[in-house]
Amino acid sequence: MTLAGCGSTGSGEVTLKLVAADYGDSSANSSEHYWADLVEKFEAKHPDINVEVTVLSWNDVDAEVAKMVKAGEAPDMAQIGAYSDFAAQDKLYPADELLSIPTQGDFLSSLTSAGEVDRIQYGMPFASSTRLMFYNKDLFAEAGITKPPTTWEQLAADAEQLKENGVKYPFALPLGKEEAQAESLMWLLAGGDGYTDQIGSYNLDSELNVKTFDWLKTDLVDKGLVGPVAPGKLNRQDAFNAFSNGEVGMLNGHPTLIAQAKKKGVDFGMVPLPGRSGKAKATMGVADWMMAFKQNGHRDQIGAFLDFVYSKENVLDFSERYNILPVTNSAVDAMSEDAKFKQLEPFLNALPTSQLYPVGNTSWAQVSADIKERIGKAVAPGGSPAAVLTDIQNKARAAEAAE
Repeated sequence: MTLAGCGSTGSGEVTLKLVAADYGDSSANSSEHYWADLVEKFEAKHPDINVEVTVLSWNDVDAEVAKMVKAGEAPDMAQIGAYSDFAAQDKLYPADELLSIPTQGDFLSSLTSAGEVDRIQYGMPFASSTRLMFYNKDLFAEAGITKPPTTWEQLAADAEQLKENGVKYPFALPLGKEEAQAESLMWLLAGGDGYTDQIGSYNLDSELNVKTFDWLKTDLVDKGLVGPVAPGKLNRQDAFNAFSNGEVGMLNGHPTLIAQAKKKGVDFGMVPLPGRSGKAKATMGVADWMMAFKQNGHRDQIGAFLDFVYSKENVLDFSERYNILPVTNSAVDAMSEDAKFKQLEPFLNALPTSQLYPVGNTSWAQVSADIKERIGKAVAPGGSPAAVLTDIQNKARAAEAAE
């Protein structure tokens, strides 16, 4: 757990408390530095408002905020992974009671929709990313593969060639607990479906979803094309590390892998994960959320601070520091026009039509935890994708009914 206090010690009329997640991978680039710089600028313009920021690791931040709220000690704001359970408890301000119209209107529309519960926006997107398939150009060339796959059949054939050429992980498939819900959704979307139907109800065991995991098990896992670690035991960061060490032919990744792989000198390409027989209907997007709690009041001061947080300059600063995609149209436009962000362009292009987790469902946290726990068993030896997906679906339906 990393703690930091930001803000002046002056006698401002109001002190706001924010709990935020840490996007850095070391103390040198901890989010503490970003918030310290931002708060210093804000307080210079608003001497009557002090802001104290506590930065916690992603391993702890969601649980710590939940504890604070349960104890009746909610912060004024939290920047964490999910908001809908607090919205369902009537703990949050709606966004339109906080933000100016230009600020609220600047959010990407797909992220605004994902921040709504019963068509009211409570979750304000703070950071986003999409996913692409990374491939190692040198390993491809050495195996005689001239271009990345555009269908699942080609993907499996390429993985077979990589295996025959001695590649340790032809296609790394991290279905371990760290982020199995992400890897799973990427494949389900590529297979033509997803976690929910058109009205937002869970349909994890749909015919298309079962077919997707049947293919993964039969055509990749059972043929030994995913490497020496069972998918259910392989975590995302371990897969990223293996890719950066030149041991992975292909894997799904997000923008932070760019810097990690470059640092190790890996020559890589990035393309959308192929669909079953061609282009997938959508790629997966992820958003992290800012929310404001009603408990302490301070609505006007929170609004002033958040309008500042979401200025184009501050959104771009955060995105550049942490290789994260911006959440506002103005920042996306600015990034698209700046050559230094060229390598993020494919991720940016996928963002407007990306599909996010069903974060507006208050049951999502529970369903996500169940996917992390169980989905790896769907592709394990002797495992049944249909049985595992049906079991997860039954629990999801029960959680949904209890909302």
